[in-house]
Amino acid sequence: MKVHWPLGSEVRRRVITGGAMLYDASRAGNLSTAAFDPAYWRSRGEIEGEARGRGTAYFLQPQGRHWVLRHYCRGGLAARVARDHYLWSGESASRPFAEWQLTYHLHRAGLPVPAPIAARYQQQGFSYRGDIITERLTEALSLSECLRVGALSLLNWIAIGRCVRRFHDLGVCHADLNAHNVLLGREDEVFLVDFDRGTLRKPGLWCDANLVRLRRSLEKVTYALPPDRFTEADWHGLLDGYRESTGSRTLQPPAGAA
Repeated sequence: MKVHWPLGSEVRRRVITGGAMLYDASRAGNLSTAAFDPAYWRSRGEIEGEARGRGTAYFLQPQGRHWVLRHYCRGGLAARVARDHYLWSGESASRPFAEWQLTYHLHRAGLPVPAPIAARYQQQGFSYRGDIITERLTEALSLSECLRVGALSLLNWIAIGRCVRRFHDLGVCHADLNAHNVLLGREDEVFLVDFDRGTLRKPGLWCDANLVRLRRSLEKVTYALPPDRFTEADWHGLLDGYRESTGSRTLQPPAGAA
């Protein structure tokens, strides 16, 4: 389901060598392309940590703010062919711009997601490379991290289910719903992060597929942990929360959108 909304006046698009960048001027000021280079932040002493996965995510701290810089990289067998190059099929379809704009609209709609800061792509012939910067939720930990520390309360599991249902009722399909992309904050706050390849769809069987993916992730994360970290009762608590429909069925455009 394609939804076309205008971006707010705070959003800037800038043509750069080989491509373009988007950024939120209200959060990042007059951002330059140097912001996508880890060496730039390292030279300023503003990298406060890193996380390694398919690629390295850099935790930035520019002037007291907290951001995450992520370079788009492939995983699995595809990484052996083209680790960080993707087939070019237009600007709006590029992974950094698509993720940035989806996250932007989700954030403006009041959903619990990090604010998008900036994104860029650089085209090279029939391929492109890309990067994205988002807000870092410093007072939240991933569900996987929380489970390594200890068992969660039933209220936590119910809150997770409610959060997932909130996105599903609005037609938001998270392409990689797993225990690493669910974050828990204070007072049962739950956030979803990493909307790469995320889409807006009419509710359907993909909702069940999302839940199955989350369950498999939880089983994998807790396999070697004490058995109380993830039980059938926990999963049923999550499903109880999920069954509490929010009553909303479509993601509405922001006020003033055409």
